[in-house]
Amino acid sequence: MLGTGLIKGMVETARNFAGSYVSDERLTTLQYPEERDTPKENTRQFPFLVYDGDDWQKGLRCVACQICEKECPPQCIYIEKSKDKKPDHVGKPQLYPAVFDIDISVCMSCQICVEVCPFEAIKMDQEFELSTTDRFGGLLLDKEKLAKPNSHFQHLHPTDASEIDAKRVAEVAKAKADAEAKAKAAAAAAAAKAAAPASATAPVGSTVAQPAAPATPAAAPTKEAAKP
Repeated sequence: MLGTGLIKGMVETARNFAGSYVSDERLTTLQYPEERDTPKENTRQFPFLVYDGDDWQKGLRCVACQICEKECPPQCIYIEKSKDKKPDHVGKPQLYPAVFDIDISVCMSCQICVEVCPFEAIKMDQEFELSTTDRFGGLLLDKEKLAKPNSHFQHLHPTDASEIDAKRVAEVAKAKADAEAKAKAAAAAAAAKAAAPASATAPVGSTVAQPAAPATPAAAPTKEAAKP
């Protein structure tokens, strides 16, 4: 029948309109900003950098590998590597970004930077109220503005964050066990090396063979002994 879809749409609209006076579930809008809906876990806006601990400079997970910079389709990420290194969560010396900028006027929120990061250092934020009085400066975010604690990541994406935290805890435990095993092996090698010279020394009370005395040469015969 012609117009069936239109009639169904009008009926659904009428049901929601009448039902909104009875149940809040029929409401299709919120009185924003007084009322706010809770974003879903897979909601994403722009990237941010994750750091552990209280100091964002020391706790940044990023090691300036520049994979995200190379893979970014609109090329909105700019990274400069540091000259020195700092230990990561397992104690391994790693580089860190001296400069990390994202131009959000170019970013298309594709999440490719998150997918390619091997260190779980960059994730997608859900913040959408980004209006500022600075028309151009507010669109370029440096690493200080991008850095957010791991607790923020846990709040936005609890499922993903719990898996990553468990993985990092296992990595720390493995690194600690490997370090202890290495220390024990080094101590055992040092003890074996120290015991080697002692075993080469003769034990107390043992008889040491004396070198044989040199043979005395025979005396030459005299003239009298030579006469018949």
